[in-house]
Amino acid sequence: MIEAYTAHTPNGRKLAIMLEETGLPYRARILDIAQGEQHAAWFRRLNPNGKIPVIQDTDTGRVVWESGPILIYLAEKAGRLLPADPAARLDVLQWLFFQAGSLGPMSGQFNHFRLREGEPHALARYRTEVLRLLGVLDGALQEQTYIAGTYSIADIALLPWIRALQKWGLTLDDFSHLHQWYARLAARPAVVHGFAVPTSSQGETATITTGENA
Repeated sequence: MIEAYTAHTPNGRKLAIMLEETGLPYRARILDIAQGEQHAAWFRRLNPNGKIPVIQDTDTGRVVWESGPILIYLAEKAGRLLPADPAARLDVLQWLFFQAGSLGPMSGQFNHFRLREGEPHALARYRTEVLRLLGVLDGALQEQTYIAGTYSIADIALLPWIRALQKWGLTLDDFSHLHQWYARLAARPAVVHGFAVPTSSQGETATITTGENA
């Protein structure tokens, strides 16, 4: 069983989608991050950085934090969504780190300044950079269906951030290949279910069996 600590954020949604895609049995605990539950002493014992997502594998006792390592851990546990071939694996990891090191942080800054008044230069800077990164993704998807060739944890890492950017006022109108990729992935049953987990279970503990989330 995977004990999953998550919330209604792009990084939290990565975890829920990954668990749905792998079919691993899990129990989701949705933290109220607006009230600072992620800073509670019990949670900091799991993640000293006080951020979601976090998992605890009850089969091994292993705790994993940071969404990138979590995706890798779950892919290796399930034997899915991360190629064994070294070259193909590296392709996936490059895009995973692109999300973790570029798209995620820049998108977060864009949203921060979008919600603030009186700082148009900062907003313009991050908006420009986010659009540039979307162009990088669009170019990569011009000749392939998924970002690293086959569906993988790289797609799962990127998807919630592309969803969030659209909710934050950006569109994919100028990125036709990325738009097609997003529409295709958003229709996957595991993605639909994964997106529903952090909101449907707010403040509750949801237990999902293998049969229910396969």
